[in-house]
Amino acid sequence: MGSFIMHKNLSLILLAFILLSCASSQTKHSNDENKIESYYRAEDFAAVNKFDVHIHINTGETAFIEQARKDNFRFLDIVDDRPFGLPMAAQQEFAIQHLRNFPNDMAFATTFPVHDWKNPDWAETTISSLKQSIANGAKAVKIWKNIGMDLREEDGTFVMVDNPKLKPVLDYLEKNRIPLIGHNGEPRDCWLPLDSMTFSKGYYGSHPEYHMYLHPEYPSYDDQINARDNMLKMHPKLRFVGAHLGSLEWSLDELAKRFERYPNMKVDLSRMSNLKLHALNDRDKTRDFFIKYQDRLVYGSDRQVNPTSDKVAFTKGIHDGWMKDWEFFVTDNTISLTGFGDLKGLKLPKEVVDKIYSKNVERWLSPL
Repeated sequence: MGSFIMHKNLSLILLAFILLSCASSQTKHSNDENKIESYYRAEDFAAVNKFDVHIHINTGETAFIEQARKDNFRFLDIVDDRPFGLPMAAQQEFAIQHLRNFPNDMAFATTFPVHDWKNPDWAETTISSLKQSIANGAKAVKIWKNIGMDLREEDGTFVMVDNPKLKPVLDYLEKNRIPLIGHNGEPRDCWLPLDSMTFSKGYYGSHPEYHMYLHPEYPSYDDQINARDNMLKMHPKLRFVGAHLGSLEWSLDELAKRFERYPNMKVDLSRMSNLKLHALNDRDKTRDFFIKYQDRLVYGSDRQVNPTSDKVAFTKGIHDGWMKDWEFFVTDNTISLTGFGDLKGLKLPKEVVDKIYSKNVERWLSPL
């Protein structure tokens, strides 16, 4: 009788072991399935909510917005105080017009002029103007490279972004949690000789007036970055996005140092060629960077939207550009970087892609 009971108990133990093994196998299989499902595919592009945080609309035409809707993109239209192209006031008029007609598809960022910089009431007047723009729907403010590369004091010295006269404006943005987009300086190539440049030879070769290597009397690259960093140090709670990888496109290590130093700093990803070159040189390091700093990165294309006479070609260019960037982030497909070679896409996890393409910018633009 005792032997029967012992065998029965052993049978029960064996049965329990088999059931546990099966459950473990099913869990492992389920986890494997979840792992497979944790990545997007290229074909998922249109199904995923996305946000492009760096767009410049210079027209009342709506072809771009229509294509953005098809591709499931919302976007931030950015107004600049630039000395060429469409004037700031006209840019803002288009932004407000489109926001009125497409309130669920876009937001816009305003800016402020510096033509009256010498006015002793400049800061007060600028804050008043920003308040009006925000009342008209602006969600953020852009500070452009004319501060640091164009605007000068009466004695000829350049006005940098950490200039004391800018402090009241930045204090206002910081206190009211209004996001700031900073285009401070240019890519480091701008200060290098043409034959040492990575991607900018054509542009600066055709525009020597903007090629800082030829103008040593202008502030240096380090001057621009140091002034921006000093501004962030003085305004630690400022909700800041550095345009174009924060003008640190040449070094992920240098960008990481800023992320560690300035907790409220994010950057947009609108220098894709540099990111692809980083991936070509060291894919694992680049991918690890995106995963580690997934909360600090927002997608932006820096697309210029001008009047077009060929809507089909224009919208195809918009779609194809967005698709190429999506492929780089979500797949490990082979991608060609002209002049450098082939690389593999980063194939980032879904949760990272969702943050880069929507969640981070939604939190950044939120007033809370």
